[in-house]
Parts: sequence; C-alpha cells; structure tokens
Amino acid sequence: MRTKEFLEVLQSHPNKSLLFQYAEGQLVGANYHITEVKHVKIDAVDCGAGIDAWNETIIQLWESPDEIGKTTYMSTDKAMGILNKVGQMKAYDLDAEVKIEYSNALFHTAQLFVNDFEIHGDNLLITLAVQKTDCKAKETCGVPEPAMVSEEGNCAPGSGCC
Repeated sequence: MRTKEFLEVLQSHPNKSLLFQYAEGQLVGANYHITEVKHVKIDAVDCGAGIDAWNETIIQLWESPDEIGKTTYMSTDKAMGILNKVGQMKAYDLDAEVKIEYSNALFHTAQLFVNDFEIHGDNLLITLAVQKTDCKAKETCGVPEPAMVSEEGNCAPGSGCC
C-alpha cells in the first residue's frame, strides 16, 4: 500500500480503534506507540547489476512495557495527529510504499507490508504481511521460475514441470 492510500484509509475512518495484525490471529498489543516514522530512500544494485531506486515510509510501532494489559487501542485520530505532525516536519513521498516496523518478545523485528484493511465495528484492522526475499535478476542470472503445481499436486499444463 502506498503512503497516500494508508493516510486516506486512516482519514476515512475517524475515531476508530487502530489495530495491527502482524501474523494470523496475532495483534500488536494495545500498549503500542508510534515511535518513529522513517522516510527512506533506497538506492540498490541487484545481483544482475541492475540499478533501482525507490522510497519507503516506515512507521515503527513499539509496545510500552509500562502499559502491559492496556485494552484501549490508539485511535485513528491520534495516529493521524502524529503522522500529520511528521508530515509537516518532513514531507512524505505519497507514492512511497508504506511499511510497519514491529517486533515483540515472540516476533522478530521486521518491516511488514500493509496487506489490507477491514472494519470490524469500531475497529480499523490493518493486516500486515511479510514479503519473502527474491532474486530480482532471474532472467539475467539464469534463475528458472518455479514450476506451477496444481492443488491436486499435478503439474499445471504448460508449466514445464513435467
């Protein structure tokens, strides 16, 4: 999700409790704070000598140990207040991919993609996802695409796995 879309989702659902699901059935605790917003410029070279550049907005969430057991989540209004203040100090690249950086005692630090959102009563649930690493230069490096296997475990027609 792009930064512009993320901000629009928050603005479109005022006064909702803002929940983040970092894994299936696992929510960031209600004791979370937005502790940092990073405006990141990536300038990369892949293994095939391809050059690429892009921007990312990374919003860091941290669970306060002083507020364990808290049951009231941050509101979308409070989150927008924080993000608007950041935007006044350092302008967002609204086309940048937005990621949520998070960890807890049971989940390693990760930058998670905003996968989707759902409304559940007074809650705005942001679902997060991990994107696996991948070779960006498959064609240049001669890395074959994986064969497509059907749900029955058979090779899909034209997949090249048979």
